[in-house]
Amino acid sequence: MKKFYFILLFIAMTGCKENNSDTNEETAQDTLAVAEREYKVLDSQFLDKDVTWEPFNEDLERISENRYGVLSPMILDKTIPELQQAIKRGDFTYEEMVLFFLHRIKKLDRNNAKSLNSVIALNPNVVEEARNRDRDLQEGRQEKHPAFGIPVLLKDNINTSDMATTAGAVALTENRTEDAFIVERLRENGALILGKANLSEWAYFFCGDCPSGYSAIGGQTLNPYGRKILDTGGSSSGSAVAVAANFAPAAIGSETSGSILSPSSQNSLVGLKPTIGVLSRGGIVPISSTLDTPGPITKSVIDNAIIFSAMTGKDSKDPASMLNKNNEIDFYSGISGNTLKGKRLGAMKNLMEDSLYVAAVEDLRKAGAEVIIYEPEEVQLPNFIRLLNLDMKKDLPDYLETYGGEVEVRSVEDVMAYNLEDTLARAPYGQALFQGIMADTATPEEFAAIKDTLRRNGRRFFDVPMKEHNLDAILSINNYHAGFAAVAHYPAITVPMGYGENNAPKGLTFFSKPYTEANLYSLAYGYEQASKRRVSPGDYSD
Repeated sequence: MKKFYFILLFIAMTGCKENNSDTNEETAQDTLAVAEREYKVLDSQFLDKDVTWEPFNEDLERISENRYGVLSPMILDKTIPELQQAIKRGDFTYEEMVLFFLHRIKKLDRNNAKSLNSVIALNPNVVEEARNRDRDLQEGRQEKHPAFGIPVLLKDNINTSDMATTAGAVALTENRTEDAFIVERLRENGALILGKANLSEWAYFFCGDCPSGYSAIGGQTLNPYGRKILDTGGSSSGSAVAVAANFAPAAIGSETSGSILSPSSQNSLVGLKPTIGVLSRGGIVPISSTLDTPGPITKSVIDNAIIFSAMTGKDSKDPASMLNKNNEIDFYSGISGNTLKGKRLGAMKNLMEDSLYVAAVEDLRKAGAEVIIYEPEEVQLPNFIRLLNLDMKKDLPDYLETYGGEVEVRSVEDVMAYNLEDTLARAPYGQALFQGIMADTATPEEFAAIKDTLRRNGRRFFDVPMKEHNLDAILSINNYHAGFAAVAHYPAITVPMGYGENNAPKGLTFFSKPYTEANLYSLAYGYEQASKRRVSPGDYSD
């Protein structure tokens, strides 16, 4: 099993999917899926449910099981526009919607036969904040943005003043901070920060042999489509699982290479990895300042576009944000009028053996798109892991100095030493990738050359077919080519395209040129409406 998880980690980091590795991974997954996975650690040893729920006990008494049953069909799997319409009709209030999601998290997420361990902390102020949204609505002060009053979960590497930001690590248990820039923007547009989502610890660049979705703080996140059977994807595991299980309408993840695309596709969701810099990285625990970006995870394309729009804005403290060439702030208003007619899309020949991919291609053609099947470029991504090593060695101390709270650790080396004091609880799967970070060195010239080669190779992988076939986007599966997109700074969006063996979800992933997020939303919405493949996980349907 350790070998299988290392394969998953390598694919998430590089995005490379050769024909033989496709076969090896699928064989391994099929073998593992016949029985429940075995985990060293399942439940968190650090979360205190009494402390977590104490701020909400009195308010939650107002949501009886009967009222919960009445609200369920009005809230579960509804889009943000549908939720807003229901609130305007008076079906329920923002406060009651928040209490519904809190009730559902308490009922299902931990310590029961259906537990998913997807939520790591809750905002103790969220009920009062929801009441304020209701008061604003009643007094005609509602913000125009459709994210107003919508509860959102944050991956727990994103700073917020309401809760500690741990990155899933015990060493950051007391990392109390100010809001990250994107959280400020969400609040300015009226969104409610519901809580924090579990994640693969240190964004899956820590232990090497650990399963995706595991963190010392949050325990093992599980996939609602196959609890203890299907992988959650990583590292934004809790963000995706929580949205799939209807614990929140939307969540924010982060991606270095595949960490939004992977869990979104493996939990039958829509996930956007934007061009680096379109969303600020300020106040987010990093892996790589070269590649990192936050992004939204939702059940529908329209919801994704709404939440993405609510986070945009230039952050003077993030150099990539200041270089952002995409100045649009509304990616949702005209989305329903989009069509696939006349769009030229590239499908990779080596992926046409996947029946769901073939079906997606046919859906696109029926909707009017022209799909060109082509042979992808033979391109390597040398020294990809070294790029991450060298960036994180510098970027983590920079984050702790600039955005972090009063914690004892100030570097990767400090974290490793702290974990060695109690490895069974703090690092049961070891910390092999952190060891790799500490062992890696390069001169500034060598590091620049690594980045330049990766950028050129990534661009070649996409630019050659885009230019040769005059394509609007390239089609892939899940996070198969996330590494190329990462180094090329290509944005990507994944949309549910169906279910394979053992009910394993898969996503159709669109790649487009930098700063063309509006184009991606147009294509993704067109495919979503033409295919309508998403089905909610059956065990979490009420």
